[in-house]
Amino acid sequence: MHRNLPQNKEALLKSYTTRLKEDVKSMLENFEEIIKLAKGENDSQLNRMTQIEQDTFEMQVRAANIVNEAITQNSKLFRTKQQECDQKLMSLRDDIAADLYDLEDEYFTSIYK
Repeated sequence: MHRNLPQNKEALLKSYTTRLKEDVKSMLENFEEIIKLAKGENDSQLNRMTQIEQDTFEMQVRAANIVNEAITQNSKLFRTKQQECDQKLMSLRDDIAADLYDLEDEYFTSIYK
């Protein structure tokens, strides 16, 4: 039972790391597109006011896609929760081991065995 625990943590951490890399890649792509829009590299035949509105909307959408701060906060939260769980499990293990030792000692010294 205890052997599966580290594998699950590693898989979970790998999943978060993969998701983080994908999100950072998405952020970079969105930022590059915002820069292109600001430079006017994607100008079309639309009249200038319509193009400005379209560019503004696209910048807002792409800016909303940038999620670095939320991912960083979630990663820290999950690492903190993982450490808390590890500490609680270690404490429980130590308590159970001490209780088991006391019970064994009581059993082997009992006159009723």
